[in-house]
Amino acid sequence: MAKVLIVYYSKSGNTKKMAELIKSGVEKEKLDVVLQDVKDTGVEDLLGADAIIMGSPVYYGTMAAPLKKLFDDSVSHHGELDGKIGAAFSSSANIGGGNETTVLDILNAMLIHGMIIQGDPQGDHYGPVSIGKPDQRVEKECLRFGQRMAQLTKRLKG
Repeated sequence: MAKVLIVYYSKSGNTKKMAELIKSGVEKEKLDVVLQDVKDTGVEDLLGADAIIMGSPVYYGTMAAPLKKLFDDSVSHHGELDGKIGAAFSSSANIGGGNETTVLDILNAMLIHGMIIQGDPQGDHYGPVSIGKPDQRVEKECLRFGQRMAQLTKRLKG
């Protein structure tokens, strides 16, 4: 069975809540899913997954340092994530707080690894974003996102 790994960094708990909602969406599609704080995640975890979903709060318009470090550590395995599915989500303190730039920074790193990225023609196009604590809109987006990533994973990875 295909395996989905959800990795997040969360200081306030908002990004963690989003990760948990995304996990629930993946589980609706009956895939093996692992939810991990980035501090408990190593490059070997990335290598063992078919799909990798990463989430971060916005830190100066980009991902938090622990996620960036995981990507930096993955350089020694460049090419080994090629063909895996990648996706991203983020949370910020306020509107215009850098959610899209953060999601795009994560996706840029994934694209450099050769990962497969799927946009969404509805809702949050690049990946779910939250302003402050996830509200009903964010909950709906996260569940849908998790389901969509699981469906893509099943189509491409069986």
